[in-house]
Amino acid sequence: MTDDFVYDIPTRLLFGPGALDRLGGETFPGKKALLVMTGGKSAKATGAYDRLLAQLAKAGVAVAEFPKVEANPLRPTVMVGAALAKAEGCDCVVALGGGSVMDAAKMIAVMAANPGDLWDYAFTATGGNKRYPNAPLPIVCVSTTAGTGSEIDDGAVISDDDRREKPGFIDPRQFPALSVVDPTLMVSVPPRLTAYQGFDALFHCVEGYLAGPRTLMSELYALAGVERIGANLARCVTHGDDLEARTQMALGNTLGGFVMATGPLTSEHAIEHALSAFHHALPHGAGLVMVSLAYYGALIAKGACPGRFVRLAQALGRPTATQPEDFLDALAALQRACGVDALRMSDYGIVPEEFPAMAKNARDTLGALFACDPAPLSDEDVVAIYQKSYR
Repeated sequence: MTDDFVYDIPTRLLFGPGALDRLGGETFPGKKALLVMTGGKSAKATGAYDRLLAQLAKAGVAVAEFPKVEANPLRPTVMVGAALAKAEGCDCVVALGGGSVMDAAKMIAVMAANPGDLWDYAFTATGGNKRYPNAPLPIVCVSTTAGTGSEIDDGAVISDDDRREKPGFIDPRQFPALSVVDPTLMVSVPPRLTAYQGFDALFHCVEGYLAGPRTLMSELYALAGVERIGANLARCVTHGDDLEARTQMALGNTLGGFVMATGPLTSEHAIEHALSAFHHALPHGAGLVMVSLAYYGALIAKGACPGRFVRLAQALGRPTATQPEDFLDALAALQRACGVDALRMSDYGIVPEEFPAMAKNARDTLGALFACDPAPLSDEDVVAIYQKSYR
C-alpha cells in the first residue's frame, strides 16, 4: 500500500431515497440528452422513466432515446448510439439503468465526440491502443441497481463478440458530471439479479482491499463497503422492499465505485471477464460468484496477506475470525444465504476445453490486474481456478 495518492473524483453525487426527485434542480451539463437504457420496460413499470423525464423537463433538457443496451454491452451498440447522438445534436448523455447502461453511456459519450471505431481506443491484443483525442460529451448517471459503482468511477466495460474481448476503458474524462443513487429505484430488482449485482459490488471492495498497489483511500472505502454489503445483501435478496437494507447496499456499491476510482482491482475480474467474453449470456456477477471461492482459495494457499483475509472475514460478520480460511467460510455462507451457491458454468455452455484459451484471454485483455495481485498467479493457476470452479 502507498500513502501517496491523488484524489480527484469530479462527480457530483445525489444519494438517498428520493434523490432522483432533486435532479431537476441541479445545474445540468447540456440542453439535449441522449437517454440510454435497456429495453426500458422495467424502468417504465417502476416509474423511474417517468420520474426522470419529469426532472429533465424541469431542468429544460430535451431528450432523444436509445433503449438498446444489452446486459453485457457490445461495441456495435456503442457505435449505433454514438451515431444517434450525433444525428440528434445531443450535447450530453444520460444513463438510466445498471452498470451495463452506465458503461455503454460513457462510451457512447466518448464516440459521439471522437473519430473512428471504439476498438481504436481499446488497450487489448486486437485494439488500436490509442487515447481518444477529444473529451467525451458530459455524462449523467441515474443508477437503478447496486452492482458496479459505475456512477462514481471513470471506467466502462464493453465487449466485442467477434474478438472475444471484454476490456475496460478507463480515462478520467469519463467520470460522470452528475450521478443519482436513489434506493427507491432498486426495490423492484428481482432477487437473483440483486444477488449477482451485489456480489459484483462486494468483489470490487474485496479486490481493492487485497490489491498490492492499493492506496490509503481505496483501503478505507473497501472495508466500509464490505461491511455494508455483508450485512445487507442477503436481506435485499430475501426482502427486496426493505428500503433501509437497499439504502445500505446502495451505499456499499457506491463505496466500491470509490474504491475503483482511488485504487486498482485484482485479477478476479480479469478471470471472469474471459468467461463472459466467451459466453455472452453469462451475467458478470454470476461469473464472479462461480470463480470466487477457488480464486481466493488459491491466493490463501500461496500465503497472500493472511491478516487481510482475516480482516475481511471480520468485515463479513465473523468478528472472532483468526484464520484466512474464515473468509472463505464467510463468503460461502453469504452465497448460500443469497441462493447463488449452486451456479453452474455448464448451464451457460462453458466447457473445460476452453479454459487454457480463457486464461490467455484474461491476461491478454486485462493483464494489468494480474500485476496488482497480492501473490502471482500463472496461466496454469488460472486454469486450475476454472477447473476447481467448474460444475
